[in-house]
Amino acid sequence: MNFIDKLLHAERLNQSMLCVGLDPEPSKFPGAWKGDASRILEFCQAIVDATRDQVIAYKPQIAYFAAHRAEAALEQLIGHIRRVAPEVPVILDAKRGDIGSTAEQYAREAFVRYGADAVTLSPFMGFDSIEPYLRYEDKGLILLCRTSNPGGSDLQAQKLASGDMLYEHIARMAQGPWNKTGQLALVVGATFPGEIERVRELAPTVPLLIPGIGAQGGDAAATVRAGWRAEGGKTVAPIIVSSSRAVLYAGSGDDFAARAREAAMAARDELNRARP
Repeated sequence: MNFIDKLLHAERLNQSMLCVGLDPEPSKFPGAWKGDASRILEFCQAIVDATRDQVIAYKPQIAYFAAHRAEAALEQLIGHIRRVAPEVPVILDAKRGDIGSTAEQYAREAFVRYGADAVTLSPFMGFDSIEPYLRYEDKGLILLCRTSNPGGSDLQAQKLASGDMLYEHIARMAQGPWNKTGQLALVVGATFPGEIERVRELAPTVPLLIPGIGAQGGDAAATVRAGWRAEGGKTVAPIIVSSSRAVLYAGSGDDFAARAREAAMAARDELNRARP
């Protein structure tokens, strides 16, 4: 299956719009593991094992692994997800953005080395910065559009000569001429529900990766109302609502994985209750 088909299948299978972000911080690990970067793989595997039937996707953030020289652990973790949750897509959160032969190497890193189903990208160098990734026709390309950080407005909310804000222009490109494989998606922060709705208006069928619920304070119900769309009971515009810290560090004792499962279940159920 291509990325979007796999996404829709996981949504139906697990009745979920929740994505668990895998951002391992050893300083927040439980008990005797605290501060021990050698436990990154073991910690993340425990989270996956506890939540694998609760999620639409997993989203490992590459910097949290690379900072601790744990790229090999990231490869092993994705392999573990493939074994225990083979129907759940993996999004490599890398936010790459370059052109030419360098972009070709980043694409190979994401899709060949790590075997991810999708990767996050910065589109601000234009179409030629994403074109090398499009050569992997079944893979997802998730473009930064309207991010949840306060400084995102410095560029994304600036008006162009066309009258569009920059994030609106990116949404139009993703729905239209850039979407050569039909596998593009957009990042839109949960802290901007009005702008999620605007992106959905401009990109009515493109999946949205929505970080910002949980620790960042985004409203889950408003997020679903603004972004998720269905016709005849079938999803036509999926959303991938990401929570990291609120799930990963829901517990600080030996039962941390059980507490993570409880947090994931609560988030999944809250999102489902908001479906129209």
